Amino acid sequence: MSGETLKKAIEIVTKATEEDKAGNYDEALRLYEHGVEYFLHAIKYEAQGDKSKESIRQKCIQYLDRAEKLKTYVKSKNKKAVASVGGAKESKGKEDSSGDEDDDVQSKKLRGQLNSAIVMEKPNVQWADVAGLDSAKEALKEAVILPIKFPHLFTGKRTPWRGILLYGPPGTGKSYLAKAVATEANNSTFISVSSSDLVSKWLGESERLVKQLFEMARENKPAIIFVDEVDSLCGSRSENESESARRIKTEFLVQMQGVGVDNKDVLVLGATNIPWTLDSAIRRRFEKRIYIPLPETSARVKMFELHMGNLKHSIEPGQLRELAEKTDGYSGADISIVVRDAMMQPVRKVQQATHFKKVRGPSPNDPNIIMDDLLTPCSPGEPGAMELTWMQVPGEKLLEPLVNMTDMLRSLATSKPTVNSEDLKKFEDFTRDFGQEG
Repeated sequence: MSGETLKKAIEIVTKATEEDKAGNYDEALRLYEHGVEYFLHAIKYEAQGDKSKESIRQKCIQYLDRAEKLKTYVKSKNKKAVASVGGAKESKGKEDSSGDEDDDVQSKKLRGQLNSAIVMEKPNVQWADVAGLDSAKEALKEAVILPIKFPHLFTGKRTPWRGILLYGPPGTGKSYLAKAVATEANNSTFISVSSSDLVSKWLGESERLVKQLFEMARENKPAIIFVDEVDSLCGSRSENESESARRIKTEFLVQMQGVGVDNKDVLVLGATNIPWTLDSAIRRRFEKRIYIPLPETSARVKMFELHMGNLKHSIEPGQLRELAEKTDGYSGADISIVVRDAMMQPVRKVQQATHFKKVRGPSPNDPNIIMDDLLTPCSPGEPGAMELTWMQVPGEKLLEPLVNMTDMLRSLATSKPTVNSEDLKKFEDFTRDFGQEG
């Protein structure tokens, strides 16, 4: 990694010089300032020997001097000030004022980047749409719904949870639960962020993004900050990690529960598939750590029902139970794939059919109209079978076959669970040490 920061600094100031010559002074100023930050980082961590450090320091002074002149120009919009090589430096008072303005511009820019993280439209996922997970739902209601509806219950020492971590195997409904929270917490601002929203290539900008994220949440209280795959931002600290990753983590720790930080009415909701990689300090700040396990039999029955929705099928309630028992070890996402694959079976039957027969049924265009001459796939030996391919069947005359138990079992035979017993053991060990069942 040695020398990479110095190379980056030279690359940035080269670009800054080009923008400067082209008359793009706002962009040039921004690049000069970023370049100087990289040079300072290189002096601290990469420069070898006093001569090398002095050379970099001289470059810093040169670019800072140019940045000061550009700042004066950008502020006053006076082109003469930029053209002038010399010129007295501004008074201390003016410098402070300019600094405040720059901070304000920087703050607006960062907020603009984060605005897309605020979920304006509710996802429309109700509690009833989430199968099982009663303990997790109760904890989220305690943290989000009850404090909004009955604020007088949460006074004095009785305070709602400030941080909740949802962890478990992939596909068990962690993000889906967060969507339910966003829907049910009507009066709350829901901010959904990922690591890509908070990581910037510019030195120092990532931690400022984290700070702005929490400031936006505090200004729009009550607020929920949902961080999906929180482990990518807040993994364990080590000697080998980059300086920027360490600074993001430190800022996150400070903002979640630092000195002088008031997070009243702000909930941080995290989700992860690998909770054991989280930094111990971050883990402590998530006061509630809830295990979202693989669904039980009753939850799997509900999942089959939810995923089939209003699909036309001939599966009996007893057969749903049988399917749920056959899918032990499957996650909610795995069951969704089984159902989706089964839904495609009628389409495959239509595609592969060599014979069709006339039947009576609801019109594909309007279910309220019953038609006598619809065509549906059949075997060649059936009464009334006509030799046709799907290409010869008019679109408005096709009646697709119902999804049946055989279709489900065929899909089940080709769809395997994505979680193994070794993975589950890790989650059980973590839950025993740090978590609670969801």
